[in-house]
Amino acid sequence: MATTDTMNPMEKRKKRKLMDKERHHHNASETKKTKQAKDSETPVSAANSFVMRDEGMPGLYLRLFTDLASAEGAVRYAAAGELARQAKEIQRVFEEKGGDEEEGVLGLERKDDGLDECAPTVRYAVRRLVRGVSSSREFARQGFALGLTVLVGTIRRIRVDSVLKLILQSLEVTSSMKGQEAKDCFLGRLFAYGALARSGRLAEEWDSDRSISCLKDFTSHVISLASKKRYLREPAVCVLEILIKKLPVDVVVNHVLEAPGLKEWFEGANNAGNPDALLLALKMCEKIPADSKVFGKLLPCPYSPGKFFTSGHLSSIINCFKESTFCQPRVHGIWPLLVSMLLPEDSATTNKKPKKSRKSGSSDEDLASNLKCFCDVVLDGSLLSSSHDRKHLAFEVVLLMLPRLPASYLPVALSQTFVQCLIDILSSKDSWLFKVAESFLKNILDWIDNADLEDSDKRRVYAIVALQKHINGSFDFETHRRTIKDLMGSFKTYEGCDLLIKEFTNMFLDEVHGSDEPSDQSQTTDDNSEIGSVDEKDTSEISSDLRSWVIESIQSILKNLSLDREQTFKVQKGVMKFLAVQGLFSPSLGREVTSFELQETFKWPKGTISSDHSRMCVEQLQLLFSSASKFNSLENDLGYYFVRFFGALCGIPTVSLIRRLSDEEQQVLKDLQAMESQLYRQEKNCEPGSEEQNKLRSLRYLLIQLLPQLVLRPGDMSETASELIVCCQKLFATQVMLDSSGEDETGDDGSPNVMDVLVDTLLSLLPQESAPMRYCIEQVFRFTCKDVTQDGVLQMMRVIKKDLKPSRHKVVDSNDSDSDDDFLGVEEADESDEAETPVSGVIGNEKADASEAVSTMEAETSEDSDEESRDEKTDDTEAILDLVAAGENFDEASNDSDEGMDDEAMFRMDHIAARVLQEKKGYTESQLMLFKLRVLSLVEIYVGRNPGKPQVISVYSNLVQAFLNLDIKEINKQLGQKMKAILRKIFEANDYPKGEAIELSTLEALLEKNLTLASRSFKKKKAAANISKEDSMAWNRFKMIKSLGHDSTYWILKIIDGKKLPVSELTRVLDIFKSSISAAFESKKFDLKPGFLKEVFKRRPWVGQQLLGFLVEKHSGSRSEFWHVEALELLFDIIRPLQSRSDSSLERILERHLPEVSCFMREMVLHTSKKKSRWAEARKSCRKVFQILAKQNMMKPLLETLEPEAHAACESLFGEQFLASMRG
Repeated sequence: MATTDTMNPMEKRKKRKLMDKERHHHNASETKKTKQAKDSETPVSAANSFVMRDEGMPGLYLRLFTDLASAEGAVRYAAAGELARQAKEIQRVFEEKGGDEEEGVLGLERKDDGLDECAPTVRYAVRRLVRGVSSSREFARQGFALGLTVLVGTIRRIRVDSVLKLILQSLEVTSSMKGQEAKDCFLGRLFAYGALARSGRLAEEWDSDRSISCLKDFTSHVISLASKKRYLREPAVCVLEILIKKLPVDVVVNHVLEAPGLKEWFEGANNAGNPDALLLALKMCEKIPADSKVFGKLLPCPYSPGKFFTSGHLSSIINCFKESTFCQPRVHGIWPLLVSMLLPEDSATTNKKPKKSRKSGSSDEDLASNLKCFCDVVLDGSLLSSSHDRKHLAFEVVLLMLPRLPASYLPVALSQTFVQCLIDILSSKDSWLFKVAESFLKNILDWIDNADLEDSDKRRVYAIVALQKHINGSFDFETHRRTIKDLMGSFKTYEGCDLLIKEFTNMFLDEVHGSDEPSDQSQTTDDNSEIGSVDEKDTSEISSDLRSWVIESIQSILKNLSLDREQTFKVQKGVMKFLAVQGLFSPSLGREVTSFELQETFKWPKGTISSDHSRMCVEQLQLLFSSASKFNSLENDLGYYFVRFFGALCGIPTVSLIRRLSDEEQQVLKDLQAMESQLYRQEKNCEPGSEEQNKLRSLRYLLIQLLPQLVLRPGDMSETASELIVCCQKLFATQVMLDSSGEDETGDDGSPNVMDVLVDTLLSLLPQESAPMRYCIEQVFRFTCKDVTQDGVLQMMRVIKKDLKPSRHKVVDSNDSDSDDDFLGVEEADESDEAETPVSGVIGNEKADASEAVSTMEAETSEDSDEESRDEKTDDTEAILDLVAAGENFDEASNDSDEGMDDEAMFRMDHIAARVLQEKKGYTESQLMLFKLRVLSLVEIYVGRNPGKPQVISVYSNLVQAFLNLDIKEINKQLGQKMKAILRKIFEANDYPKGEAIELSTLEALLEKNLTLASRSFKKKKAAANISKEDSMAWNRFKMIKSLGHDSTYWILKIIDGKKLPVSELTRVLDIFKSSISAAFESKKFDLKPGFLKEVFKRRPWVGQQLLGFLVEKHSGSRSEFWHVEALELLFDIIRPLQSRSDSSLERILERHLPEVSCFMREMVLHTSKKKSRWAEARKSCRKVFQILAKQNMMKPLLETLEPEAHAACESLFGEQFLASMRG
């Protein structure tokens, strides 16, 4: 006691806690032992797994309850069947024995549960199954509910009211239950009620005894359960639906609907937003007449689907739709039911003609009206304007519609609000519903692709219309995708393409789909069609952007279309009719015109089509003709059909062109149509694929391209079309009588060549912005360029050399004042601006008897040269002129060439530039460059198809001049690259200019000019810290022009060699080479590369052979160690090809030049280079020369000419090789 008293309060508290802990642990151990003891006191031992009443009673296997909780469905079904079979057998034996039982058997106390007529084992099974449905273990709830369903349905002694009472007792939710425990009890009751409904015993008991109230009680219990929690409501409705299906109609009306609590549940559904009450009401309406007022305001009275889907009724139950999102991501059951009501199963195959639906009793008009109301009120007005969850639900609802939705109603489901919401989500990857919208779009595309070909194309059409119509055709642009573009290029059938054209026409006309307007059969529309209905007046006018998209996109279906030629032609006709009607014509009365000749009806929008839309239609029409011209088929020729179609529409009194034509323009239009017909007839008589047929076809389609331009553009096209018609008349000698003025008729004397006029006409059309027009121009030129004259070529080259600046001098910065000096690499006297030195002008001053082509080139370039004063010419220009013209005055020769031209010729030469400048007074350099590029395309065609014509030399010379005139900054741009490509094509062609028209003097002048270009050196500026961009550009330009000089020299020599002239007539050519080589040997200012000379000698050996002696002489007089060595290498390159010849030409050449070779060798061995690398190259070249001389037995004559000092030096330097050569 003393010890206890001495303990402080804290120690007492700790001791007391320890004792309490030991006591609690002891009590828990005892409870566990008691529980284990009770579990061990089962009627079945561990070795025996079934229950026995006595020896005469069958047993019930307990493992069956374990199998009911299995994850395998087959195991659960087998266990439920076996449980019912065993229980039925036990009940049979129990009844045969009189139903006596001892109290407390099987450890089960007798309870007042209403199961007194059942065997104890059956009562045990029922109780265990009822308790088991509340278990959350794996599939126990599903398995035990299945077992209860089968057991109650098998044993009739199990009364329904007893099971209901047992369910309430066993699965009662007390106030102490919370969380998962309460949820398990709620779900257990739900599954137990479902088991009773599925068993069918409710209907059986009521049928046997109609005085009982089990149906009302059961319904009341289920409704009461549904009111407990929101997640129980929809499953509870499913349980009642199962019950209703098993009952007669009168029973449902008099018992189920009269159940306590059901009417109140329906009445409060509107305000509370109870979608499950609406679901139950709709399910009941499928079974019973819906005239009862028990449903409250959920259903219209009297009920019909048409009244249900009215805007007023849908608005009254909108809360039910909004609150159906609580079960996401699962879609509430109300939506599939609504979709099935809205879209019957046969609605997806509905026709355009009204057809009564067997299920809904509504026509297609009612279907469209119901669908529109549903989408407007429910989807657009409620879900899409609310939270993200409800937007998600709207997407899911539309996806539910797709399998049943007719393709033509897709634009109704995908309304403007819906599509705009979809775009807003897809336009940003950071949006919450981006994945949902992306999945929705993918499902739409899968819905399109998973149908057969015809249905797939039909769905594709309406998907395009739905996605584009309401947002002005900007779906791809707004979402940064290719959805519409891919859909447009995926059509597989003609029917789909035809439907797309019709729908695009409706979109353009702003007509509601499926509307049937009355058509007047007398060329014009009925007066009432102008007035229209009230709804039509209220429709908003279609936007300009959408019309623009329709025009630009309608022919994109032809890009990847893989139909046969006949069906493709039909699609082309449909596209052409739309573009031609909307772009070229307008009705005088009404909006609708019927043509008896074409057997078609044409419509126009309410308002006037804008000029921009007309222009776009014409552009797309021209693009269509451009692609159609590639089909070499006269049977289905789109151009020919268009001209006939155009004429037929022009013949309708109530149809007029969009622009009033003058009398002259109307005459040109008639002449053009007549000429096209004549060319078509001639084309039919030609051999398919021949050059003549291609020429006729290209000209015919150029006329067709001009026809819509005549209508669209006033004035300027009329003259061009007249000239082209005259050209066609003369080229093919057509018999068409043109009622035009005398200006179109040409006389015998003084008239221009027809090809010159044709080229002039084609060039005047090139500034057009239409790419298809330019394509047709190129095609015409491609098949007619073989007949182009020198004047025609010069017309094109004049455009290329045209410059809008007053002077040809390029304005450069102060930093680039010496850029020409640096570029040319010629000090003082070699400074030159290439723009002042026209190649053709230099050629013209070289010889008075130059060819006619070069003379014309003189006249062309002299105007530009006269504009420059003599003071503006640089020293380098004078130096080049001295080299080429040998003292003749360039300006005087240019003036003389001008005097030989009459006014008509001068006018023709300035005609193109005049037209260009007349069309746009403010013509800029960039526009001129585009025009030059288009002309260069014609030039490229010409040199590609006529590489052997003499005119190619004129093309080359003028092209080089234009290239040299380019500014440093322009030479690497598109224009310079195009010129280089054409020059490369000229140089690399297998053929080259031939003929007597090519004068040798012209080629000599060109050769001299090119050797001058090849001899230029680059004058570097003083050392600087950083190389400027201008210096780098000047260096690149220098390399380009030097390479051009090399390639041009090879090409000119090729032409000279092709003339096969004797060497005696080539003296001037050799003198030009000698002059350039001399300059290179004597001065560093002339950078003539040895590699270039080697290539010349390799390609044209006769040049090297004739220059052999000259090279030996120049070597002895050269003060450059570099040229000492290079000259020896050149000597070897000249001699080497002669070794393979069988004649004695090499021996004769060596004998003739042996003294020079001896002197050459003496200089090499006596004056060795101080640079080891250069001396090594010299010795290598000497050895090669010794070998050649030894093979020709020329060593002894060589040694005889060598002095003793040189002989000793050779022996010392070359040793055994030299001695071996002597002995050989």
